[in-house]
Amino acid sequence: MKTQQELEPSIGSVPDSALRFVGFLSFFDRYGTAPMLVALSLGTSLSFAQAVQLIASYALFYAIGQPIWGVLSDRFGRLAILRAALTGAGLSAIASILFTGFIPLLIARSLTGLLFGALYPTLMTLLGDTRTGVERARGLSDLQIYSSLGTTLATLASGAVATYVDWRLVFALPAFGCAAALFSLRKVAEPAHSRARFNFRAAVRPMNLALYAIVFLEGGLLMGPLTYIVPALQESGVEIGLAGALGCAFALGVILGARLMRKLVARFSRTWLIGGGGLLLSVAFLPSALFPSPASYTVTAFFLGAANAIMHSSMQGWATDISPDARATTVSLFVFALFAGASVATYLTADLAQHAQYGQIFGIGLVLSFALVLLATGTHALWRRKNPPASL
Repeated sequence: MKTQQELEPSIGSVPDSALRFVGFLSFFDRYGTAPMLVALSLGTSLSFAQAVQLIASYALFYAIGQPIWGVLSDRFGRLAILRAALTGAGLSAIASILFTGFIPLLIARSLTGLLFGALYPTLMTLLGDTRTGVERARGLSDLQIYSSLGTTLATLASGAVATYVDWRLVFALPAFGCAAALFSLRKVAEPAHSRARFNFRAAVRPMNLALYAIVFLEGGLLMGPLTYIVPALQESGVEIGLAGALGCAFALGVILGARLMRKLVARFSRTWLIGGGGLLLSVAFLPSALFPSPASYTVTAFFLGAANAIMHSSMQGWATDISPDARATTVSLFVFALFAGASVATYLTADLAQHAQYGQIFGIGLVLSFALVLLATGTHALWRRKNPPASL
């Protein structure tokens, strides 16, 4: 009789369930702090501004670590980095519950961001190593579903847990999750061909640089405006708890879009999926740009999620294909560009948000989304003509 592990689909020799759980875990930790900012400042010696700085530092080190993890993954192997990052992330999460002072917590959360930042790109790289075509696209969609579930649970639950139980529990849960993930990977061997000969030049070819520039703009449009959904809902008169729940329309959009994506990848090329997802991004901005209201902001959140599931997962597939001889480094630079774009967009629109000009922010997103569709589809079509065997 076959064991459960033998019956379960897997990525190479790595069970899919383990990788989905790691995807869930990485996004739960990443989005778990923001909803409990007030409880964290009340339960420690931190001011609210200092609590916010914990998130900013986490995000900074999460982004900074991307190229580092990519290089190390190409040099030492995917599972070696995954295990090392899970071990370090678990220890850093434990350190986060031992301190209440600002500097020790800042160091602990910065290290946690650095280490958790290795997880998702490594999962993407494993998919790139061991799957091709439709199966790779479906694997990426599955990862998006589970990461969105992690985001949703963190958004809905971490504030309540911190308020009614203890803020330390929000940091402790990912530590337990890291231990569980390590246990599930204890007998897993490194997949074949997951350790590449290091070739940094392959990750910075002209077409790679074009991809990073496109995803920089995509990050600014997908993740930058998403920051303002809940504040815009509050500004329009929605109570904070309901605003948070309505903001979760983004995760619903990702989940439903990812389920749809599993069917679309068998019928349409990646170029068409990038274009279709980009048009969904334009649809997302349209109601909030023209008719700002709680309903339009909720619709925007939903379609931002759907665009993420269709356009961005297609961009992720492109990133795993474009340089097989430097896949981990390429994927990590891709993720770095995504977060850099989101950070720059948030910085550039901060003054508009300060004056509650959310309609103008979404209007700018609407205009730029058309430019993104043209750039992304045109560049991918050009790359596809030159590399037909490697594309969908």
